[in-house]
Amino acid sequence: MSGPDLNIVLPARRVLWWRLGTLPMFSHYNRLVVLVLACNIAVLVYGIKAGQWWSTAGADLQTLSGLVVANLSLAILIRQQYLINLLFWLATRAPTSWPLAIRRTLAKVFHFGGLHSGGAMAAIAWFALLFGSMLWQRFQGPGGVSLTLIGVSGGLLGLMLLVAIMAMPAIRGRFHNAFERTHRFAGWAALAMFWAMTLVSAREQNPTAAMMDVLSVSASFWVLLLVTFSIALPWLHLRKVPVSLVRPSSHAVIAHFSHHTPFAGSATAISRNPLWEWHSFANIPAPGQDGFRLIISRAGDWTGAFIEQAPTHVWVKGITTAGVAHIETLFKSVVYIATGSGIGPVLPHLLARQVPIRLIWSTRSPRATYGDPLVDEILEAQPDALIWDTDVRGKPDLVTLAYTAVQSFGAEAVICISNQTLTERVVEEMEARGIPAYGAIWDS
Repeated sequence: MSGPDLNIVLPARRVLWWRLGTLPMFSHYNRLVVLVLACNIAVLVYGIKAGQWWSTAGADLQTLSGLVVANLSLAILIRQQYLINLLFWLATRAPTSWPLAIRRTLAKVFHFGGLHSGGAMAAIAWFALLFGSMLWQRFQGPGGVSLTLIGVSGGLLGLMLLVAIMAMPAIRGRFHNAFERTHRFAGWAALAMFWAMTLVSAREQNPTAAMMDVLSVSASFWVLLLVTFSIALPWLHLRKVPVSLVRPSSHAVIAHFSHHTPFAGSATAISRNPLWEWHSFANIPAPGQDGFRLIISRAGDWTGAFIEQAPTHVWVKGITTAGVAHIETLFKSVVYIATGSGIGPVLPHLLARQVPIRLIWSTRSPRATYGDPLVDEILEAQPDALIWDTDVRGKPDLVTLAYTAVQSFGAEAVICISNQTLTERVVEEMEARGIPAYGAIWDS
């Protein structure tokens, strides 16, 4: 349980102009949001100046509708688990012989959520323009739009705004369960209304043609069909599976599953009520046997009830999905910073031994909380790990520990698995000193 030299002094941050791109406001996530919005603004300028989408002849409702569908499909499909795994696979194909500047950028692949947020915001903006154009064309323009189509569109715009408001960081963080349920149920309702809007629009524009003939040549129809399949796909994998629990303490349980053996660096979502609440945890291989384990620590009502009531079965859905630590293979060596049950996402990588690793794990009474077998397993995989017992030594300065570990171990990157505040602090402080650092970004 040795660790880095604690006497190393943390150097000053680099000058602001040099580290400007590492500041949170300039994160790759936000850059992707800006990129999507900038592309849409350029399209809007074209539509106003050259496209003549609004003229005395009426509004080009079909083009506006297509832009809504295009942005909405980007927002939804980028969250599809198979596509996420593909993005991680492509990003981690780069060999460690490539320049670090390229590899550290590829490792930002988990910021793909910026495309989701940018696409969603653009879709809502285009839909507001579409709805306004419908109203104008109905009451003042040269062409008629039915009250049925306006009614469906108005309801749909309201649902989209509700989902967007609940997804705002301040609201999402304070009312996370409400955010999750709004995203699910309002999202499903919005999808149904999109279908209704598509069918009503197709019938009104081609009243004499067969519906299937009209839809078969509609790009929006086929994209909407693809989006619907993408949303349904995780639920097609829904099943109830047995789980066995080992409870080393009142603070945590280790859940064992045998129905599937996932890849290292992935996560699984579980639930006791599949329509109500889902929680994702990192998959930990079970050495010498099929299946995997999840470390579930007390962090709220749901996890507390899970620990106390010890279910025999839980629901699982979706596809095993890569997590942020999956990027480790882009580097020649890595320092992992974990706190509490954050050891769960790290342990699979310790066991896989794909990359030289130095572990710093800060937690309260590790053996009493998580059990001797788990701690012994960690030390067997990582004999030089620094396990910091906060009950004995107090809270550590993880920024200094991370920096000194990088220097002593010669690591190329730091990966932090902790709560949001600490993760953001470690990542920002390391990046400010020129060290590639990564951690979850809590964008969903």
